[in-house]
Amino acid sequence: MRPSAARSRSSSSASRSWLAQRVTALVMIAYTVMFLVVWPRPMSYASWKTLFAQGWMRFATFLLVASVLIHAWIGMRNIWMDYVKHTGVRLALQVATVLWLVGCAGWATQILLRA
Repeated sequence: MRPSAARSRSSSSASRSWLAQRVTALVMIAYTVMFLVVWPRPMSYASWKTLFAQGWMRFATFLLVASVLIHAWIGMRNIWMDYVKHTGVRLALQVATVLWLVGCAGWATQILLRA
C-alpha cells in the first residue's frame, strides 16, 4: 500500500471519529435540554413512571444511551491508542472496554424495555 493511501485512510477515520464525537455530544446536549423542559414537577415515582411510559421519551433515552456509548468508545479507544504503546496491553484494554460498554448497553436496554 502506498504511504499516501495509508495516510488518507487514517485521516478519513480520524475525521469520522471527530465528527462522531461532535454529533454524539450534540445529541447529549439536546437530550439534557429536553429533559430539563419535561422534568416532572413535583418529582415523584408516579410522575417519573408516567414520563418514561411515553414512547417518545424511551426513544429519546435510547438515542442518549447510544450516543453515550459511541462517545465513550471513541474517547477510550483514542486514549488507549495514544498512551498505551504495548500492543497486547492496548488490545486487552480495548477488549475490556468493549465488553464493559456492551454490558452497559444490555443493562440500559433492559431498563428501557421494562419502563
